[in-house]
Amino acid sequence: MQLKRRSSLIPNLVEAVKGYVKHEKGVLEEVTKARTTLMNAKNPHEAASADNMLTGALKSLFAVAENYPNLKASENFKALQDELSDTETKVAASRQFYNTNVLDLNNSLEQFPSSLVGQWFSFTKEDFFKATDEEKKEVEVKF
Repeated sequence: MQLKRRSSLIPNLVEAVKGYVKHEKGVLEEVTKARTTLMNAKNPHEAASADNMLTGALKSLFAVAENYPNLKASENFKALQDELSDTETKVAASRQFYNTNVLDLNNSLEQFPSSLVGQWFSFTKEDFFKATDEEKKEVEVKF
């Protein structure tokens, strides 16, 4: 849910930046590509990988934005940046919630008697939504 919310903010952010950074087309294309990959993810592994790619692309986008004072002063850009920052916090909380539930499930599948029920219904352990330490850092945006 939060990853979808984050992805829905990206087109607005890209549009806000486009007018100011016309010659930075590669950065905008990378953000768009990362967003598309995230939207098309079919499992937690793909979603985690795409989320990490999107985080990197957003870091590049905000680094480019540092070179454009008019963009940094734009109310629309500031509002989008604030919304994205709020969403980043919610993504982290959602990731933690998901991983806590996966841990509970995996532990249940190893403990008696729930392990018997799990075998009976062919339940399997799930993978955690993982991110590296670098990817866990918040996207830093300075204005």
